[in-house]
Amino acid sequence: MQKTIFKIQKMDCPSEEQMVRMKLQGFEQIEKLEFDIPKRELKVYHNGQKDQLFSALESLNLDTTLISTEKTEEFLEIEPHGKERKLLWTVLIINVSFFAIEIFTGLIANSMGLVADSLDMLADGIVYGLALLVVGGTVAKKKNIAKFAGYFQILLALIGFTEVVRRFIGIEKMPDFQTMIIVSIFALIANVICLYLLQKGKSKEAHMQASMIFTSNDVIINTGVITAGLLVNWLNSSYPDLIIGAIVFIIVARGAYRILQLAK
Repeated sequence: MQKTIFKIQKMDCPSEEQMVRMKLQGFEQIEKLEFDIPKRELKVYHNGQKDQLFSALESLNLDTTLISTEKTEEFLEIEPHGKERKLLWTVLIINVSFFAIEIFTGLIANSMGLVADSLDMLADGIVYGLALLVVGGTVAKKKNIAKFAGYFQILLALIGFTEVVRRFIGIEKMPDFQTMIIVSIFALIANVICLYLLQKGKSKEAHMQASMIFTSNDVIINTGVITAGLLVNWLNSSYPDLIIGAIVFIIVARGAYRILQLAK
């Protein structure tokens, strides 16, 4: 068996990891994929030549280079799928639940920051759902779901961003800063719990590591919405809420574009 290590410079989020996994899923000679996302490296344990693998990775345009290839007799420990599924279902339910809570309270509190953060929660749910499909799913099924989810998310982000622009140029009532802060604190707690559960699992599987990175970014976004709520009260202005809303909508749209890359 061969162990080939690739450097993938642009593999820095869950979408790129999913792109790589789906691109290589059809190669029967692959025994295992092992990702080191912080280092942007991929170890492929395989039989046969590496040339087809390298060509497939190059076609993704993620700036892939071959680091090394060597024979190996390493024992490949396969992590149980049941444990992964249970963990992913847990964080999926948490994210979808808070999507519903945040979009409902965001509309009532007139806060675009909360509405935008709710869509970011929905984006996380999509990523966790795709990760669940990776555990035993088929390529065709994942591509169809990724395409639908990507377009749906882009549509929501465009609607949200348009509403932010409308509120910037119009006269709107102030958002309820107390609701912004309280709900965002609970969302922050939820994301911290998800991050704890993912870290506690200590899975080396790429889709699990990618989910962990995605959740880490959400903690930062939650903190941003809380800060915006404080600024709304301090400045007596809705602009901080609109600004954080616009930023998160852009992040959501960017994530949707990357999800669409999975459908190609």
